Amino acid sequence: MHYLKIHNRSNHPQTFQCHGYNGNKDLTINANGQASLEAPDGTSGAIIAVHEGQIGEQCEITKHGYMGNDTIDISNICGAGGNMTCQQVGDPAGKFKGHETFMQACNQAYHKLSQDKKNQLKGHVFLDSKGNVKRIAAPKDFQPLEQFVRTFANGRTYIGVGAWGPSGGNPADNAQSKAGNGSKDILIIYSDGNAAPDPSKPFTGQSIEAAEFSAASIIGGGVKMAATTQSLGPGIQLTNKSPRKNTYFFYDNYWNGNGEAGANFDHPLKHVEVGPNQTVHVPLPTSFKGRVQRGDQQPATWGEFQVKASNDGGAHGDISLQQGCDGAATVASTDGSNVSNGFDKDILKGAPAAALDKKPNGEKTLASTEGNWKGPGNQAAVDWEYKQLGHGKAYIKGGTGVPDVASKNNCLHFTFYVP
Repeated sequence: MHYLKIHNRSNHPQTFQCHGYNGNKDLTINANGQASLEAPDGTSGAIIAVHEGQIGEQCEITKHGYMGNDTIDISNICGAGGNMTCQQVGDPAGKFKGHETFMQACNQAYHKLSQDKKNQLKGHVFLDSKGNVKRIAAPKDFQPLEQFVRTFANGRTYIGVGAWGPSGGNPADNAQSKAGNGSKDILIIYSDGNAAPDPSKPFTGQSIEAAEFSAASIIGGGVKMAATTQSLGPGIQLTNKSPRKNTYFFYDNYWNGNGEAGANFDHPLKHVEVGPNQTVHVPLPTSFKGRVQRGDQQPATWGEFQVKASNDGGAHGDISLQQGCDGAATVASTDGSNVSNGFDKDILKGAPAAALDKKPNGEKTLASTEGNWKGPGNQAAVDWEYKQLGHGKAYIKGGTGVPDVASKNNCLHFTFYVP
């Protein structure tokens, strides 16, 4: 078992949101205190510092991800109010990620700005009673703030959103997503002063190796794409949010009509194996109209999509539970429009027995709501899914009412959450 070793080097208690770790419960570490959280291989998430009720700097983690390597970075895309660094335990003291004196550098840079620039940042840079910077809002939401932060922290932390769809992203951000060396304990340092692992040792480079990776993590309730170096072609980005590898099958519809389609249950076009918490690009012809699902058995959650629509030339997709549910799923654009739908809640958990079914391999699922060769739709499943999700996140019953997600670059991003 590996661990996240979190050190609070400040002289006050510091609260952290824990996504994917500590049972997703907030963690408060006393002044100059430490905490150790279990971080099994295959897990991913973030440790996020909270300031005045707002999220700020965060350490993003994927344990034993692509090619068995950890991937860690420090991100300030959601804001900042303190200093944070991270490294794999055992790395040299000067080899880490993050800006060890981010807030001090921010304050110095702010005081050098013209009054016009300061006025432009009003409402995004927050000052204490002495006029010094105590917190900043999210650079990802306000381009002038992002540009300001790059003047003192470029290349040391995530500031923008990295590569996204047709955009190559900022190379300095993309570099934050390079993988580490193997799977180890992770040291996370928070400080109001110097947050370097050893403040007496200067920064010598990032805690990374040369391997690029591609993954997704849940940050602040949304999906943040980590950097990828490749240009996305027609097809989908596919993330397997699971501690184990899974195989995903692609089915092209037999026929397509006006709001209707002939579902294909027995002749998949292709299949891909995706490792634990891994993201891959799956190229597809622009003529593809159908679905992706985990495995080749029903009932299953369907990611329905077409790569190139005849009306606007873009990709369109949604999540459907009409033929069952074997886990949560989301769909998101990759063209920079930041549109998404679906759900990441485990709705199999606590479901009434009357709503359940099984695949031929014995895996527990929620039953089909529309019915198929096995019989009519299961009303208990309909009722349970509407209770858990409402009407706008996934198709449960009927063919309207769920907003689809569009991506002009003919590439959607589907994420499947395996319970």
